[in-house]
Amino acid sequence: MEIFDCIAAVARPLHDFGDEFMSDETTAAVGLRAGFPPGRGFYCRGRFGVLGEAPVPVVQAVQGFLGPGLVTPGWLAGRPVMPAGEAAACYASAVREWGRAHIPRDVDVEHFNRLARQLIDAADTDALPLFSGWRAQPCPADDPVGAAMQRIHVLREHRGACHLAAVRLSGLSAREAMIINLGVEQADHYGWPEPQPVAAALVPRLRRAENVTDELQAPLYATLTDRQRAEFAQLVGALTAGLRP
Repeated sequence: MEIFDCIAAVARPLHDFGDEFMSDETTAAVGLRAGFPPGRGFYCRGRFGVLGEAPVPVVQAVQGFLGPGLVTPGWLAGRPVMPAGEAAACYASAVREWGRAHIPRDVDVEHFNRLARQLIDAADTDALPLFSGWRAQPCPADDPVGAAMQRIHVLREHRGACHLAAVRLSGLSAREAMIINLGVEQADHYGWPEPQPVAAALVPRLRRAENVTDELQAPLYATLTDRQRAEFAQLVGALTAGLRP
């Protein structure tokens, strides 16, 4: 399988499977049991806790796509519960727990882990701090299914970080990209105050950003052989087969 064919095959399933985890009530329940208040505290403190005790504007800048109406209250609500590093570890545990419940039992997770680890280890982390933080998060060797889910999350963070850089390179703000991609109503839901439609002339720039994102990810997938890329795409499809339509 060619590099860009593989990227095209896996990008959406990896993204959407991660979204399923993030939006699942069972994930929120993990945060509640850990002492986080209802809302986005566990999500923000957990996902972005790999950045350390960063000020809100830094968290906002690093993650990019979520608006300050979501990130600011979420990060601040989670701060009194536990230190950022502990919150990230708790979130990683929730990632693995969700994976054990949702990854099909007949998938060769050992082979997926070998290939995913090769991709993750090959990545250049320059200008990708959120991905770098998640790559550094310990991944247990004695929990192959949970580790597979954690590596799905790490690969998702890689593409997300690359996409943020590509969006800016393409002449869009993160807010504009969210509005083009999801619409005004959803942009408001994700924390952008009073979002307005984006000028039609800017819309094609998001396609350019997607292409640049693929190009930024290509060096990872170049480390796999044609056969390995085909196997990886097949494994991602099998791992994420339970995605809701």
